Amino acid sequence: MSNTAAKSPLFTRDKTFYRSLFALAVPVALQNLITFAVGFADNLMVSSLGDSAVSGVYMGGQIQTFLQMFSGGVEGAILVLAAQYWGKKDTASIKRIVSIGTHFSLIIGTLLTAVCALAPSFIIGLFTHDAQVIADGVIYLRTVCFSYVFFCLTQALIAAMRSVEQANIGMVVSAISLVVNVFLNYGLIFGKFGLPALGVRGAAIATLLSRVVETLVIGGYVFFGDRKLKLKPADFLKTDALLRRDFIRYGLPIVGGNVVWSVNLMGNSVILGRLNSSVIAAASVANNLNALAYVTMNGMASAVGIITGKTVGAGKTELMKEYAKTTQILFLGVGVLTGALLALIKAPFIALYSGITPEAAHYAMQFCTVLSVTMIGTCYQAACLFGLVKSGGDIGFVFKNDTIFVFGVVLPSAVIALLLGAPAWIVFACLKSDQILKCFVAVVKINRFNWMKNLTREQPAAAEG
Repeated sequence: MSNTAAKSPLFTRDKTFYRSLFALAVPVALQNLITFAVGFADNLMVSSLGDSAVSGVYMGGQIQTFLQMFSGGVEGAILVLAAQYWGKKDTASIKRIVSIGTHFSLIIGTLLTAVCALAPSFIIGLFTHDAQVIADGVIYLRTVCFSYVFFCLTQALIAAMRSVEQANIGMVVSAISLVVNVFLNYGLIFGKFGLPALGVRGAAIATLLSRVVETLVIGGYVFFGDRKLKLKPADFLKTDALLRRDFIRYGLPIVGGNVVWSVNLMGNSVILGRLNSSVIAAASVANNLNALAYVTMNGMASAVGIITGKTVGAGKTELMKEYAKTTQILFLGVGVLTGALLALIKAPFIALYSGITPEAAHYAMQFCTVLSVTMIGTCYQAACLFGLVKSGGDIGFVFKNDTIFVFGVVLPSAVIALLLGAPAWIVFACLKSDQILKCFVAVVKINRFNWMKNLTREQPAAAEG
């Protein structure tokens, strides 16, 4: 560590950092909150139909989780590379990167739609053996799978806008989607506004239509409202051989890391699904509270990632070291506050699910208690490993770290606990244990400052192919 790094203040004196963090974090956090609310609306309204319906939608939603993680890997590659080129104001290369990323994202959405449309029973059966849960999950999945292509396209375009510090549009898109989704959920689940009462299928139709609206809104903004990239439909027909190689080289570890994490989440569902529908319903409730708590932190972490990519891309290494120290302290504080808040609101939050059984509510209380502790670690390590290390250019480290923890710690410990007949909350705690353990890795990695790597090319790549 250099003398400059050793003497740098714990809180950077560069006011630009705080202004940028706030300006980017607020709209991203609000977008995440609204996106969460879309899924929460499905979950909460369906809860009135009973545990099996909640569990069925939850299990059907696991494929959406897988899609989000895989699509998120492509979006992450767009953000990491484009944000660094944005630091150099090279918009020509950013356009090529966005085009390449959008192609990959659409391929993912199309393939997953085909699999789920052709074999929904098999897919839901991977998570649970409960016949009623499978039946409700299949009803949900058969319809909602057609939203995947729209979701992938929307998220790729939002990532493009974020990379050039246009975060507000994502918030607007999600807000419109929320209004459409809640209106249609209420109408199609319960038969209001002259619409048929379709129950679980109604929730799926509402989600599909809200995704279509999202795509139309973001597409309209990108092509007619944006003044930074000025993308046109023809730009998505263009590509670049060198940047495609860069995208694959740096994007694969991001995609791989997200796929590993999606396997972890699906493994969570498979393991908890071996218990009973009350545990599954409780996990659905607890994970919704976890997502609610995570959205603000994730918004801030995403903002840190954009700032990091831009700063490293511009070659301001010493300034980035200051930012890294400030980030660690900020997110440790955010973690403590968020964990305390979870402990305070868990009871009233669970009470919102009036349709679940007392047994499911009891499990949910235990799971939320676990989350109030692990959230402290989540806030610190996620911001450090994703906001700093990955966006700073050391993408492979995050992928390797996640792989080791998921397959070496999380899933094995939970399976062992399950086989030994441990209480459900112990199994759940094993599934969340990495959130604390990763902190020890993060604090060492960040303060070595060996993760800052400029991924841009000196000249804009121009070879099309």
